[in-house]
Amino acid sequence: MLPAVSAERDLRLDLFRGLALWLIFLDHIPSNMVSWVTIRNYGFSDATEIFVFISGYTVAFVYGRAMRERGVIVGGARLLKRAWQVYVAHIFLFTIYMAEIAYVAASFDNPLYREEMGVFEFLKQPDVTLVQALLLKFKPANMDVLPLYIVLLAGFPPILWLMLRQPTTALALSVVLYSLAWHYGLNLPAYPSGTWVFNPLAWQLLFVFGGWCAISGGDRLRGLINSWLVMVVAIAYLAFAFAITMTWYFPPIAHHVPRWLSEWMYPIDKVNLDVLRFAHFLALAVLTVRFIPDDWPGLKSRLLRPAILCGQHSLEIFCLGVFLAFAGHFALIELSDGVGMQVLVSALGIAIMVAAAAVIAWYKKVEGRSSGPRPRPPDATLAGGGA
Repeated sequence: MLPAVSAERDLRLDLFRGLALWLIFLDHIPSNMVSWVTIRNYGFSDATEIFVFISGYTVAFVYGRAMRERGVIVGGARLLKRAWQVYVAHIFLFTIYMAEIAYVAASFDNPLYREEMGVFEFLKQPDVTLVQALLLKFKPANMDVLPLYIVLLAGFPPILWLMLRQPTTALALSVVLYSLAWHYGLNLPAYPSGTWVFNPLAWQLLFVFGGWCAISGGDRLRGLINSWLVMVVAIAYLAFAFAITMTWYFPPIAHHVPRWLSEWMYPIDKVNLDVLRFAHFLALAVLTVRFIPDDWPGLKSRLLRPAILCGQHSLEIFCLGVFLAFAGHFALIELSDGVGMQVLVSALGIAIMVAAAAVIAWYKKVEGRSSGPRPRPPDATLAGGGA
């Protein structure tokens, strides 16, 4: 008997995915004082963990139901179709992004753009580099998340099939792969050298964990999350992470950290999803689920509607955010890098993302009305786009 996949849409997923997109945008603008509001400055994890977990959850939510109702072939085919859609979006974004950077670098005769954005190799050997980009091996600055998502989507059909039958076994295999990646230093090669900034063999754990929570893990963990002891441990760990993070910005207090702890803890590896980062995300998730239930009235407030809208159209808004982040970086370099300008660039960028999400939502609504009575899948936007 396959476990039932809930048909209810959880607006918390849209809300926090939208907020994660905003935070990623702010973090992608170099030397941006506004980025101090993002969570990466106050703990071990950042918005990337939120985005990957919610992506895994929504993918399992949407395609798990499709696989359960229409079979593994149809469900798997729809998942691979989604991976192809994201791949096409990535190549489209790559083309526009390269054109944007090349035009700005040539127009303002500033080689800094080429170096900072990691496109020097492309401008030197565009033919070879373009092929490597199509193979997802060449990735300029700020374009590492979509290739990770593409690989995770493409490899997810067999995992989802197993998860619908033996969810614990699927999660255990994910943990084994994560451990092997750490033990043997496994990663995918990048171009022109090195490896992927987000190792898919490690980050798949968070993606699969999100899917596990969507399929059956959420119900299993409910009692644990509601435990006062777990809440205390989560708060204590967040406080510990905050204290350690402050030593990075205020070196004089770093001597209070015991040497043995520093030697055990560092480096806190983002490339391979360090356990400390994963635990920090879990602590945040525990408090979020405990204090923001799925029926929280605030989820229907106008104040949170902009973030929810962005979260409901995450692929388009993420691509737009990458483009806007470089535009903001350009404005800070060529016009002014004052605090007022940084606030203006950050606010304007988020406003454009919200406006774009609203236009996309309006267009889909109008398109749905004009299409007549033809049936439309109710889960079409839950994975960030058409399922």
